[in-house]
Amino acid sequence: MKSSERNIRKAAILLIALGPDISSSILKLLPDNLIQKVTYEIANIDYVEPYERDMVIEEFVEMASARQYILDGGIDYAKNLLTKALGTQRAMEIMDVLNQIQQKERPFAIARKADPHQLYNLLINEHPQTVALILCYIQPDKAAIVLSQFPSELQTEVAERIGMINRTSPSIIKKIEKIMEAKFSNIIDSESETIGGVKSLVDILNSVDRSTERNIIGNLETNQPDLAEIVKSNLFIFEDIVNLDRSSIQRILREVSNEDLALALKGASEKVVNVVFSNMSKRAAEMLKEDIQFMGPVRLSTVEEAQFKIVGIIRRLDEVGEIIIGRGDQDTVIV
Repeated sequence: MKSSERNIRKAAILLIALGPDISSSILKLLPDNLIQKVTYEIANIDYVEPYERDMVIEEFVEMASARQYILDGGIDYAKNLLTKALGTQRAMEIMDVLNQIQQKERPFAIARKADPHQLYNLLINEHPQTVALILCYIQPDKAAIVLSQFPSELQTEVAERIGMINRTSPSIIKKIEKIMEAKFSNIIDSESETIGGVKSLVDILNSVDRSTERNIIGNLETNQPDLAEIVKSNLFIFEDIVNLDRSSIQRILREVSNEDLALALKGASEKVVNVVFSNMSKRAAEMLKEDIQFMGPVRLSTVEEAQFKIVGIIRRLDEVGEIIIGRGDQDTVIV
């Protein structure tokens, strides 16, 4: 199922869960084409498993909370609160989704999907005012590349117009956007998504057996050492500690300083905190709780640095065979 189809299903399940009165009010606010898709999905849903309904509602609440956090205190504030409540990985996932939603809600979304070379070819013959307006709405680094490729006279004219833009009528933006989308759609697939990259490689390596991982990482270290370091640092994240067995967690804790552990747990999810405390003596857990309590506000970057140190210890212990990180179906542990 494509991501767009999954999102339509989620919307349908949410509206079913909210009931007819609230759902009818929400549907009125949606575009006609989206109303048709959602209502069609609702009509074709015979039964929703309780766990799926709960997951959809939970995701909606998380997204709504994250948006409110952004409105209250900005992106860093939202990321910090989400990290404390849900853990680093889930917070990053929510922020990524919100960023994608916000990008799609802004004008000229299709232009932001184009690469700089495509944008240059599409904009080079457009009116400088149109070019200036579009460059204001795309990613700054991409706009810089496009602008740098223009002839010097056009660079200056477009830059001046960008500097002079104060307010533009929504109707004018919509009109220009419609015209440009018709031109862009001939060479840009609006449904295309970025695939591959470090995250995809990490996801794959986290599912293969240990020998395959070692082989791939070894070759990367020879051919692409920088990429190898990035991949290795992302293969196991701090939140994954909950998936380790008790003896492995206790072995790790013997290697970690109290200062790093307190900092790492400051930004960890409740689940991680509980797992760590349950693998410590009662006295040690109480002392660590006091350290965290009296620590006061801490920068997110400091917390992430401490978590990164602990992940390094975990991977080192795994490599020498003192603990075991599960790797796919072939890495079975026999007791």
